[in-house]
Amino acid sequence: MAQIIRDVMTPDPISIPAASSVADAARAMRDADIGDVIVLKDSRVYGIITDRDIVVRGVAEGLDPAATKVGDICSQELTLVLPTDEVEQAVLLMRDKAVRRLPVVEGSKPVGVVSIGDLAIERDPHSALGKMSAAPPNR
Repeated sequence: MAQIIRDVMTPDPISIPAASSVADAARAMRDADIGDVIVLKDSRVYGIITDRDIVVRGVAEGLDPAATKVGDICSQELTLVLPTDEVEQAVLLMRDKAVRRLPVVEGSKPVGVVSIGDLAIERDPHSALGKMSAAPPNR
C-alpha cells in the first residue's frame, strides 16, 4: 500500500497574512523554529516565504524588513499537494519543480507542509539528510 502525504507531513503550518511584514515572518519562524511560513490572502494560500527568501529577496536587496510585506517577496507560483496524495508524487514534484517544500492543502486551507527533510526521514533515515533532519535544533 502506498504511503500518503498525511503520514509524513508536518501538520498545522504557521501562516500569516500577505500584508504582514517580513520582520513578522522572521519572528514567526524564529518562535516556531521553522524555515518557512505559509502566506495567506483572503484566507487562501497565496504563497510561501522561507528564511532564504527573506535574505535573498529582502535583506540582500536592501529592503526594510519592517516595511516590506511578505506578499511582495514570497514565492507565489506554488505546487500544492493534498494530504491524500501519495508520497511518491511529492518526491517527483520536488524533483521536477526543484523545490524543497510543498504546502499541503484541504480545499483552500493549509493543513501541513511536506519538506525534503520530512521525506528523507521517512525514506532514508540513515542518510546524512535524514539524520540532520531528525536531529534536535541546535540553538
